[in-house]
Amino acid sequence: MNSKEIEEKIIEQFKQDEEMMILVFTQWCVNHDLDPMEIYLKAYPDQQHNPRLLKMMELAVPKEEAGHIPDETLLGVLDLYGNHDLASVTMEEKANQLKRS
Repeated sequence: MNSKEIEEKIIEQFKQDEEMMILVFTQWCVNHDLDPMEIYLKAYPDQQHNPRLLKMMELAVPKEEAGHIPDETLLGVLDLYGNHDLASVTMEEKANQLKRS
């Protein structure tokens, strides 16, 4: 493999890993009866349309069919990709939800 091919492979792997992070976020939201798009827009109001988030929302399964995703796992994955604002808003929404119950 030449350096261009290696670079393309690394970029492709990063994109796949980033999509997995988005899917973890989306499924965690579904599991907690939260709207992933609403939370995402609170964290990133300038990004009104995120096609990858929409795609992952289609792939998420009902919470009855999903496995448990610990909060720490979600926060770790979001942190890995520098989504600190999204992590903060997500935990605020969960705390607000707990206060309402």
